[in-house]
Amino acid sequence: MTEAIYVEGTVRPDEESVTGMSEAIETDTTETETAPFPTKVKANNVDAFYAEKQALFGVSLDVPENQVTALIGPSGCGKSTFLRCINRMNDTIPICRVTGDITIDEQDIYDPAIDVVQLRARVGMVFQKPNPFPKSIYENVAYGPRIHGMAQGKADIDDLVESSLQRAGLWNEVKDRLGESGTSLSGGQQQRLCIARAIAVNPDVILMDEPCSALDPIATARIEELMDELRQNYTIVIVTHSMQQAARVSQRTAFFHLGYLVESGATEMIFTNPEDTRTQDYITGRFG
Repeated sequence: MTEAIYVEGTVRPDEESVTGMSEAIETDTTETETAPFPTKVKANNVDAFYAEKQALFGVSLDVPENQVTALIGPSGCGKSTFLRCINRMNDTIPICRVTGDITIDEQDIYDPAIDVVQLRARVGMVFQKPNPFPKSIYENVAYGPRIHGMAQGKADIDDLVESSLQRAGLWNEVKDRLGESGTSLSGGQQQRLCIARAIAVNPDVILMDEPCSALDPIATARIEELMDELRQNYTIVIVTHSMQQAARVSQRTAFFHLGYLVESGATEMIFTNPEDTRTQDYITGRFG
């Protein structure tokens, strides 16, 4: 594992300092260890540059299928940059350059023959701030399947819209107002609409970049419940600054610092018995 620069002046805190955090950790991480899930996304020696500034240094990480993997670390440590590498969103930034290998189901997503539009249909993205299209609730969800030719007629589109909204836990709240603008919904509902829009094209992977940072606690709790439901059918990678959220929703956690992946593993182990002092210093609030 590539080493990052150690933060001067940090010391290893007492074991008692992480006790409170461990209470939030899901108990099904034992299952992950005893019966490993197959790898869905595999990154090997990934570097990322913005012009001359290097943002990622030799990141290698396996993301298991049908699990929630949380990326944690201080601001500016490369979490979101790495997340955007998985669906090649960084391609839209002219000064950004990515090297190394990333595969999904053992297929190199940076192969020149890859259709990036199709890749982004396979790898959905939910952003920090809800961003519904300025269209009706119905059209927000129907847009993706329609442009990707996933439905043969209105009946098929109707079914896709309903099933996607149901999977996003939003159908019962909006089924009588599908013609209203998506922007008329509350913040939490808008974020679930964006999730419905992402899953409408039947992706393999869902990326979430701090999806709850703009939401109130009630809406946050609903999104977290939804993530646990969605992982039965999707592989989820989430960037979060909330240690409690990472402990609640994820089965795997990866800690980034200064552009390096310091360590990754089962969430329970990362929060209660990390291998690296920097990880423990971060999760106990020594820096970050």
